[in-house]
Amino acid sequence: MPSSRCSAGDEAFLAVETDDPEASAREIQQRVRAAADLDCSVGIGQNRLQAKLATGFGKPAGIFRLTHASWFALLGERPTDVLWGVGSKTAKRLGGMGISTVLELSRADPQVLAAAVGPTTGPWLVRLAQGQDSSTVVSAPYIAHSRSRETTFQQDLEDWDQVRHEVAVLVRRVAEDIADGQRHVVRIVVKVRYAPFTTRTHGRALTAAPSDVEAIEQAALAALDAFTSRRPVRLLGVRAELEV
Repeated sequence: MPSSRCSAGDEAFLAVETDDPEASAREIQQRVRAAADLDCSVGIGQNRLQAKLATGFGKPAGIFRLTHASWFALLGERPTDVLWGVGSKTAKRLGGMGISTVLELSRADPQVLAAAVGPTTGPWLVRLAQGQDSSTVVSAPYIAHSRSRETTFQQDLEDWDQVRHEVAVLVRRVAEDIADGQRHVVRIVVKVRYAPFTTRTHGRALTAAPSDVEAIEQAALAALDAFTSRRPVRLLGVRAELEV
């Protein structure tokens, strides 16, 4: 199951039945090069998780195969946040439980983790560390669950009336992105990064048609009002979450 990653940051999964996956990977690279004039790395695995992680070993513009047989040799002593889906907060929480590596996580008691991090998440983390992934590659096009826009300012915004104006501008850009869709907006999230580098978010629930820019803007400004600090702002972002 190759996973190709282009230098532009795009990624795709492809399910392939072949006796020579490296040959298929080379063909993928050649076709990407011909179509987009881009080099890409291709990860090969027995499931999506393995293929995803294998791309990192294949960079830049290489091919790498990761399988059940090589999983622990390559990843066993690495920190848990090397796994796809394990972020720094989860890794820190696992570390507090004495679980620092992929191998240690793979040997953890699923029930103990279930009690610590949740009945679904705990066992899933153990399966993840064991290189297991039951998800399948499907041909249906990806449907985004949200759309967002953000702006980093060359000079920090100190006037919060200007901050409100810029949020409204971002709302209109997001509204343009979702204008052709039929799904309602169910939540608006505003991101503020203060100078020099502290990021906070606040959201507001709503039910609004993509064309109801006024309602979306009101929700975004209400979320902005939840920011009590009026420090200078380096970055602003607005995300519209859509009904499933």
